[in-house]
Amino acid sequence: MKESEIVNEIRTYLKGVPGCFFWKEHGGMYGTAGIPDIICCFHGRFYGFEVKNEIGKPTKLQEATIRKINAAGGTAAVVRSVEEVRRVLEEAE
Repeated sequence: MKESEIVNEIRTYLKGVPGCFFWKEHGGMYGTAGIPDIICCFHGRFYGFEVKNEIGKPTKLQEATIRKINAAGGTAAVVRSVEEVRRVLEEAE
């Protein structure tokens, strides 16, 4: 499955989660390199989801950004499915 398809499935899921605010971060020359694909605020907590397919791996910059978010008290993770996003949100409650 393509990463873009996984992103779309996750976005559809998050749209149905009451009280969840999120957006898809778009890379490019005006964006910040390494920022996770999906940024989310849920129950007052910050989440960053770096979406990869079954064989995809985060870059060194993405890994460093995930570490920085987690060190700052947010939650960031590499996810490969809606189920993984659901699990991250449930574990943080």
